[in-house]
Amino acid sequence: MKKDILTLIDLDNEDFEAFFERAFELKKSFNQGTAYRPLEGKTLGLLFDKPSTRTRVSFEAAMVQLGGTPIFINARDTQISRNEPVRDTARVLTRFIDGLAIRTFSQDFLNEFARFTTISVINALTDLYHPCQVLSDIMTIIEVKGGYKGVKIAWVGDGNNVSQSWINAAAVLGLKLSLACPKGFMPKPDILDKALSKNNGEISISSDPNEAVENADVIYTDVWASMGQEGEQSSRKPNFMPFQVNSRLLARAAKDAVVMHCLPAHRGEEITGEVLEGPQSIVWDQSENKMHMHKALLEILILNSTDRG
Repeated sequence: MKKDILTLIDLDNEDFEAFFERAFELKKSFNQGTAYRPLEGKTLGLLFDKPSTRTRVSFEAAMVQLGGTPIFINARDTQISRNEPVRDTARVLTRFIDGLAIRTFSQDFLNEFARFTTISVINALTDLYHPCQVLSDIMTIIEVKGGYKGVKIAWVGDGNNVSQSWINAAAVLGLKLSLACPKGFMPKPDILDKALSKNNGEISISSDPNEAVENADVIYTDVWASMGQEGEQSSRKPNFMPFQVNSRLLARAAKDAVVMHCLPAHRGEEITGEVLEGPQSIVWDQSENKMHMHKALLEILILNSTDRG
């Protein structure tokens, strides 16, 4: 049966737990050097509108390690760039490949693909959400902290697509999530309201980074201007400088707090080099876990999607 990953709010607790459990099993197998190729003969399409390092390479490596074949598709090289309807491209790709990861600007574009395919569609980033990133992030928190329940996670910075996927995850899993964003750069109200309506977890938001990180177990930050917003970088800087993750801010968190960043990082802006390279940083483990989580997603979604249309 086809299942998509478009936003984390669409998943249930059992989905999350299945992904985490399988990702850890696959990581253990990988570290033991055990070959495992359940997707031999299967093909993953990677339809990307935006540049990528970690997401692209981790999906490609995941598919190859599982025995399958990834096909990278630059959206500019497709007939979509010449105004072919999304639904037509979607129905054609359904006949060629076994799964599709899309990295694009518009969530509506992604959603339409999902409506017109009989293969699983995975959100590899849109302007609104980055669900696979947060799945691998929570996997990393489980690995480091022994679980996610009762762990205080502080988001510091822009209310962007990653923060909005954190809000979705908090609503489903009951996370303790404290966000600090500059005024005018908060997460979208409708996304926050939908999450709060579930009455699950502790989600709070303010414009005070000191309050957000007080006794936090995890501090998470991201760039101040996401892809497509590069022209705003200089104008945003005065608003965001008080939200820099530095040693002073880190000192307000729990003594064993860890620091996360989904990368790429701009040292001296959203995070200092001292903190990024310091002993409390787990960004490199976090990055590696994208590959293991993607392996879990691909195995579960592709093997369970049998309706070829």
